[in-house]
Amino acid sequence: MPRAYTRLVKKLTVENLWLYIVKILLDEGKPLKAYDVKVRLRERFGIDPPAVTVYTVIYRMSRDGILARRQEGEETVYSVTERGVDAFRKALLFLEEVVSKLKI
Repeated sequence: MPRAYTRLVKKLTVENLWLYIVKILLDEGKPLKAYDVKVRLRERFGIDPPAVTVYTVIYRMSRDGILARRQEGEETVYSVTERGVDAFRKALLFLEEVVSKLKI
């Protein structure tokens, strides 16, 4: 595969994990631990970034108000906020516009 394609795949997966994380949490319909999100990234999307990457992205998403963080006993779980849903919808619209402009 050309390097350009490999870079594109990385940019649209690992470098934009937040999209996949929001989708997972929305589809699950319940808060999840960061570890469970990492497992689902691999199972559902074939993305297997290092655990530290997933934890860092989730932390940043929480700090930015895209995810809400809550303690359930000794576990920390995350859910999508309204701000996160709005950002996700805007991102999907943007991606759809880009793809429609690039179609041959």
